[in-house]
Amino acid sequence: MKINKTKNKNGFIFVSLILILGLSLYPSNSILTNFAYGQEKKSVNIGYFPNINHAQAVIGFNDGTFQKNLGENVDVKTYVFNAGPSAIEALFAKQVDISYVGPSPAINGYVVSQGEALKIVAGASSGGALFVVRNDSNINSVEDFSGKKFASPQLGNTQDVALKTYLLDHGYKTKDKGGTVEVLPLKNADIVVVLQKGDLDGAWVPEPWAEKLLNETQSKLFLDERDLWPDGKFTTALIAVRSDFLEKNPDIVKKVLETHVDLTDWINENKADAYVKFNDGLKKVTGQTIPENTLVNAFNRLELTYDPLEETLYKAGDDAFNLGFFKTKPDLSKIFDLTILNEVLKEKGKQIQ
Repeated sequence: MKINKTKNKNGFIFVSLILILGLSLYPSNSILTNFAYGQEKKSVNIGYFPNINHAQAVIGFNDGTFQKNLGENVDVKTYVFNAGPSAIEALFAKQVDISYVGPSPAINGYVVSQGEALKIVAGASSGGALFVVRNDSNINSVEDFSGKKFASPQLGNTQDVALKTYLLDHGYKTKDKGGTVEVLPLKNADIVVVLQKGDLDGAWVPEPWAEKLLNETQSKLFLDERDLWPDGKFTTALIAVRSDFLEKNPDIVKKVLETHVDLTDWINENKADAYVKFNDGLKKVTGQTIPENTLVNAFNRLELTYDPLEETLYKAGDDAFNLGFFKTKPDLSKIFDLTILNEVLKEKGKQIQ
């Protein structure tokens, strides 16, 4: 990817007379108010998840960094989601204008809307997904999967596609396709409970849930998904923007991306401070925090990045098609619009590697 006035004397006198007379005939967003204060106040609604691969958002929205950088003339409102499809539905409904989201929901939203609803404008994270199996599952290699029961966080989500693709690549079909391996869609918190009870053999989950499974469910690491990708890099979170909002408000999108890039760099360069600020933000939105050791291990398995890693998203789309989530192979050639990201990076003297 390529780090691709005239003066009108009469008008002036007229407006001056209005100001002198103190007429209050217009609402606060009127032409008069805009003249007096410089510009009309705008708003932007931004979604994100309380996950570590959305750490830029968890930190930046809760310590005021985004609002500060966007300025007093832009009202920033945030929405916290727990699942990608919910975030995409909110984009469709224009409840949110911009959202941090996983690749599979972003692909699905783009395909369902025939490429009209959204554009991906930046990356957010790479990695941070593990395949964990119970110690007593008798699973030591892929040859031991037949008859086993696994879980993923949601049908068709990023980890669900990854797990089922891994099974397919190794000659297995899921039971709903006439095969011998069962894959259950369960919420991450429920996966912890069910795995603790011994009613699952394993699960493919994102961090920090993967680390939580390793610590609390008598389970072991079977596979770090990074091992399946060239250079260990694959997209797990992105920034998507409603297409019409991007067209009408490129200035706001640019400010958001400037802040996102700065936060990404700050977190990567100040890990210890970032852990504290992440937990502070997490507590504000969920009322809970993550134990420091769990947080450190989870962060070490992912990379926060503004690189969207386009090729890995295209593969995720192909994988979803091969699994039957799409009737036809999705054309994702125009899902990215990285124009503004490239401008931001150029101005900061950076480039995507």
